[in-house]
Amino acid sequence: MRRLFIFGLGYTAGFIASLFEAHGWEVVSTGSGGTLAFDDGGSVRLALADADHVLSSVPPGREGRGEPLDFVLERYGNALRGKALSYLSSTGVYGDTGGAWVDESAPTVSGVGTGRRKARAEADAAWLALGARVYRLPGIYGPGRSILERLALGRAHRIDMPDQVFSRVHVEDIAAGVLAGIEAEPGAYNLADDLPCAQNLLVEEACRLTGAPLPPLQRLDEADLSPMARAFYAENRRVANGRAKRVLGWRPRYPTYVEGLVALARRQRDH
Repeated sequence: MRRLFIFGLGYTAGFIASLFEAHGWEVVSTGSGGTLAFDDGGSVRLALADADHVLSSVPPGREGRGEPLDFVLERYGNALRGKALSYLSSTGVYGDTGGAWVDESAPTVSGVGTGRRKARAEADAAWLALGARVYRLPGIYGPGRSILERLALGRAHRIDMPDQVFSRVHVEDIAAGVLAGIEAEPGAYNLADDLPCAQNLLVEEACRLTGAPLPPLQRLDEADLSPMARAFYAENRRVANGRAKRVLGWRPRYPTYVEGLVALARRQRDH
């Protein structure tokens, strides 16, 4: 039985673990739902030694708080050398492109500016330097974590920014991409769906599926958004997924938000 070690068994990594287990892998992990404590160095190192592949979904440290660039690399970097590695990164490493398409050849913001995106880009570069398969992910949605839940809670917004475009990906498609990449060459791979679009289209489709009324159209400064949600609108880009399709043979099961939301709405009705 092949063994996958996961650092950070959270929402996305949980779907990855389930898919690998369904394909006959044993999964050992740290994180809120994991089998080991991250700080239990002896047990973690023993499990790493037995692992056929190691995946990290742990985000970078926060600048200005004395945190390391990457918690996993700081503590277990030496134990990872020579291992087959995967890392969940973010398409935020590309920064704002004014709505232009980006692929893996585009420059990242590593070494430029400050803040979380710079830290993410530098952690991304550090994992690439170790020979990892680095999966750059846009907005993630899936069961229990989608516009459908925000709409039901009255937290969905329509922002009057007609030229703002986002890419997104269903969590099950991320898991399928990581599985497809197990034997692939190391490097960066964008896992995004085929249709970047304005967030308002997503909200409108969710309203159509559920019969909920459309939220009012607001300016960004009128909407009661969290700092994280407001930062979501600070960048504008379209993410190309051609390399993952060519090299990994990956095809998203949910190629656009329409298929993804229909499946989620059906799942809600069935449960």
